[in-house]
Parts: sequence; C-alpha cells; structure tokens
Amino acid sequence: MAQVRSSPADKPWTFLTNHARVLTEIARDPGTRVRDIAAAIGITERAAQNIVTDLEQAGYITRTRVGRRTRYSIDPTRPFRHPADADHRIEGLLSLFADGHPPGPAQQNARPAPQGHGP
Repeated sequence: MAQVRSSPADKPWTFLTNHARVLTEIARDPGTRVRDIAAAIGITERAAQNIVTDLEQAGYITRTRVGRRTRYSIDPTRPFRHPADADHRIEGLLSLFADGHPPGPAQQNARPAPQGHGP
C-alpha cells in the first residue's frame, strides 16, 4: 500500500499561537470586544474568551470595566512563557505585530471621530 504524503497546504499552521494573536489584537485596541477579537483572528468567541481569561490569570492583561464595556491593559514587561524564550519580554512581540500594524476588521469598521469645522 502506497503512503500518501501530505503537502504543507494540508496541514495549516502558523508561527503565532492564538494567545499571541489575542494579545496583539488587545494591544491594537484596548477597548475591543471579545467578539471582535474572535472575528479578527478566526476563532470562536468562546475560544477567545478562554484565551483572555488565560492571559489575565497569568498576569499579561488586566480587565477594567468602564460602564458597560471592558477595557484591557497589557503588562509589556512580562516574559514569554516557554523556558527557551523566557529571557525576552512580550513588548518585542507587541512592537513587532501591534505597533503600526494595519487594524483588524473591528477597527476597520469603526466610525472615524467627528471632525470639527474650521473657523
């Protein structure tokens, strides 16, 4: 019986985990909703909520209620979790993937701030 070889396209994978993707979405927009995070990275809302909880319990993010919304803050001084990477802070990841990066779908659909009329 012949062995079937799979091509790289048959095994989708990425360099960043969903945890890293959630973290960068929060860095891009600290007022984002879990539903918008999920849509931006292509996971379910439940998966996104579980990741947000993981990140909060590990001390990477803090959630604050502002009225009916949640606002997130990130501790960029936290190290990567894997022992091989623990001597690096997540601020490098955030500067690479969140600073100056095009916004996700949630931000693209946001209404622009009203502009004042000149004198």
